This record gives sequence, structure tokens and C-alpha cells, in this order.
Amino acid sequence: MKYETILFDIDDTLFDFGISEKKALHKAFLEHGYPTGVEEYRASYKEISKVLWGDLEQGLTTLAELGVERFKRLFLRHKLSIDPKGFNRVYLGYLGMEIHLIEGAFDLCASLAGIQLAVITNGFKAVQLSRIGSSPLVNTFKHIIVSEDAGFQKPDKRIFDYAFSKLEIVDKANVLIVGDSLTSDIQGGINYGIDTCWFNPHSKQNNSGIRPTFEIRELTGLLKIIKKDSIRM
Repeated sequence: MKYETILFDIDDTLFDFGISEKKALHKAFLEHGYPTGVEEYRASYKEISKVLWGDLEQGLTTLAELGVERFKRLFLRHKLSIDPKGFNRVYLGYLGMEIHLIEGAFDLCASLAGIQLAVITNGFKAVQLSRIGSSPLVNTFKHIIVSEDAGFQKPDKRIFDYAFSKLEIVDKANVLIVGDSLTSDIQGGINYGIDTCWFNPHSKQNNSGIRPTFEIRELTGLLKIIKKDSIRM
């Protein structure tokens, strides 16, 4: 079998982050006295958040700064009298309790017996550990590699150095990274010289110039890739 280790992204790869985000935002707004806040402000929030996560990937901000800044910008835009630091703390608390697996995620991981599985994520450590630890995937991963621990985030090569050290990986040819983000997961894998698999369930057009080794629409498609490489061996 070619792939001895698979590195999984978490959000929108194994977990449905859209559902988790919406539910956590709703609860946070509700706690702050805005029962319709998620409907009124989520579009603006997603726009602001996307820019800041892009900045994080480029090393232009830190995760801690991102957490507060997204709500600071949102509340300034809509003239809301809410403390962004406090809101972020409440939001992350609720986010850590939202566990919604992508269809097929559990069965996929269960079918990969014999392959070392790990997580590599740019997300908030406490949130990711809480969600994974309370999910059916709790005993699935050899290591959960979080950018907060590594000191670097995807697509930086140094988070992969950290992951390879933790997992005691010697041969890059035996490693595959699976994720939904071209700029984070796929570019990170390409930068590091490992094979990549883009999870693209919504059939997005790829006009980025970033070329993954594989592309799948459903998580079960990964099994076909693994099986094909096993036959080749």
C-alpha cells in the first residue's frame, strides 16, 4: 500500500463547519440579546472571516488576533454595542460543542484500518479537541496537529515539519493530505512535496492554478484512490 499516513483537515472535510458555525453564532447572539443576529449578520461575518483566515494563511495575523478582530469588524460595520473579545469567547465555547460529521466520515475512517491517520488543522485548539473528543472519531487519530502547538499554520512548510516529527514519518512518498481548501490544505501539501486530495463536494471550479494530485466529490472516493494504489503495489 503506497499511503501509510493520511493527514486530514477537519473543517468542511470530516466535520460540517457550516452547520457548526451557524448554530454556535445563533447561540452566542441569543446570549447577547440578539435572537435574529445570525440571520441578520452571518453573511457579513462570513465575508469578514474569509478575509482574516486568508491573512492567517499568509502569516499576516495570528489566530488569537483573528478571533477577536472578526467580531470587532462585524460589530463596527453594523454599529452593535457588543464586546468582541467576550463574544468571541462565548462563540468558541458553543462552537466546541457543535459536532456534525460530513456524510461518510466515520465509515471512511473505519475503513482505513492499517493506515496511520492524523489531523492537521489551523483551527482553535480547544475547539478542535473538544469537537473531535466528543465525536465518533475520538479514537481515530494518532495525533491531532494544531497550528497553535506547531507555531505555524497551513500552508507553511513548518507545520508539516512539526507533523512529520510527531508522527515519525520518514518518507514523504507514503503520505497523503486530504482537505477542502486549495490555498491551505492542497497548497500546503504541494509546498511540502506530498500527494494531495482535494475534497470538493460542491463541484467548485478550480481557477487558482493550484493542482491537487486527486480530487473527490464524496469522502468514499478516497477509498478508490487507496485501493487503486494498493493494486499498483
